[in-house]
Amino acid sequence: MLDLEVVPERSLGNEQWEFALGMPFSQAISILQKHCRIIKNVQVLYSEQTPLSHDLILNLTQDGIKLLFDATNQRLKVIEVYDLSKVKLKYCGVHFNSQTIAPTIEQIDQSFGATHPGVYNAAEQLFHLNFRGLSFSFQLDSWNEAPKYEIPHGAMVKRMHIYTGNNLQETRAPAMPLACFLGNIYSECVDVLRDRAGPLGLRLRLLTAGCGLGVMTDSKVKSLERSIYFGDSCQDVLGALGSPHKVFYKSEDKMKIHSPSPHKQVPSKCNDYFFNYFTLGVDILFDSTTHLVKKFVLHTNYPGHYNFNIYHRCDFKIPLVIKKEGADSEDCILTTYSKWDQIQELLGHPMEKPVVLHRSSSANNTNPFGSTFCFGLQRMIFEVMQNNHIASVTLYGAPRTTSHARPESSSSSH
Repeated sequence: MLDLEVVPERSLGNEQWEFALGMPFSQAISILQKHCRIIKNVQVLYSEQTPLSHDLILNLTQDGIKLLFDATNQRLKVIEVYDLSKVKLKYCGVHFNSQTIAPTIEQIDQSFGATHPGVYNAAEQLFHLNFRGLSFSFQLDSWNEAPKYEIPHGAMVKRMHIYTGNNLQETRAPAMPLACFLGNIYSECVDVLRDRAGPLGLRLRLLTAGCGLGVMTDSKVKSLERSIYFGDSCQDVLGALGSPHKVFYKSEDKMKIHSPSPHKQVPSKCNDYFFNYFTLGVDILFDSTTHLVKKFVLHTNYPGHYNFNIYHRCDFKIPLVIKKEGADSEDCILTTYSKWDQIQELLGHPMEKPVVLHRSSSANNTNPFGSTFCFGLQRMIFEVMQNNHIASVTLYGAPRTTSHARPESSSSSH
């Protein structure tokens, strides 16, 4: 049985690990994978058709704990303990729930020192006792006439919630805590830079934990802005974003068959390679001979996609040029959260038939999530899931032969 420390408005955990509010979904998964012998039978719950309308939930069924992640930013919003018989809980090192200590109203009062009365919810037949960043729900026997102002003696905690602020209903996932950066950079937002013909590059707003020579030298989150362009060299990209998490060499190009070039079947002597930046949700493809950027891939990390949880969500904005008959072209902004049918409507004409993409690993040829569909538009390929959400966007540019002079990137700290 897990023995966990409750920190209101912050976390639930022990000396080995903690689930902290604001933690990215993938870090919670890493904890569960690392401790899979102790924490078993975990469910991932999400809405297949409308993934943005419901929280993304990790349900630790064996331990009676639910982790609720914000559907948009995919950070931990609420920690719920829904079965207190499956877990031991302590506050400031002292147990208030274990096999020998029942979580009664008297025990909670003793441990936390309630300063105001509970709130009765007639529909749920529950009393809610709220502290800042923490609330307890007490079960009432339905056959008793429930008092409306005072929690009856001996009432037991049915559920506990840890969250940010004073109101569980209105709480939001906080910014990512410093402890979750672990030396990585994260993207706050990514703007696609373009001209009338197509994309030119990316402007990334990055977040990083300040680092310095002592442990507490510069312990705050810094915000920086960096721009990278088609035709940039490897060194340009490394200077702007740092080292990638992984370098991946392409073994074959499955899209080559769709190329108009007659030389598409001639094998190349060396392979193009990707820089994978998992915490940015971005891949950058370099040409194997010139070592200049030729392609960007932006990932939305929707649940129900084959690559889910490999990348963090890239929160991008892409200006689309829409040509209207008999009128000037106008722009609209496509984002990580746009749906493809809305884009088709704005374009005012049906796209060409999509290329069907069916991913599967070499070891296991099944893909439980089904195929996705790739549409080409203004030097971009949009990979669309069956629920109409965009899974990834691939941006193509005409790379220049030499790396151009880069504009000075601005840097500001907050």
